[in-house]
Amino acid sequence: MHGNHRLKELTELMLHYSGFIMNRFEQAKGTGEKGDFFEEVKPFADEVRVRAGEWKAETLVWLEQNPQRNLHPKQIDATADNIEMVSIQAFFPETSRKRFMGHIQSIDYVLQSLLDLIKK
Repeated sequence: MHGNHRLKELTELMLHYSGFIMNRFEQAKGTGEKGDFFEEVKPFADEVRVRAGEWKAETLVWLEQNPQRNLHPKQIDATADNIEMVSIQAFFPETSRKRFMGHIQSIDYVLQSLLDLIKK
């Protein structure tokens, strides 16, 4: 059960990051201003990368112990990669809205699906 609690916490944190990333993207689009790379972008992206790595490792172990019909290791890999990517793209107004939104929707879908499965 301890593993589930940690995984639930990490998944909720990833959802929090996703929400922050979405808001930061809207801010960048709205103002047309880039985030300062060393003050804002890099520290946040580094934090997300570390947490996404922890989340991915915990999730893959959980999936191995609790195989799911609708959630696969490749989706977990892609979600971790995607959240790392959008954690940087969110700070740049020239980021394509369509691609960005597709990644966010995909990330949120996998995270919410996992959260629902953990809570069962």
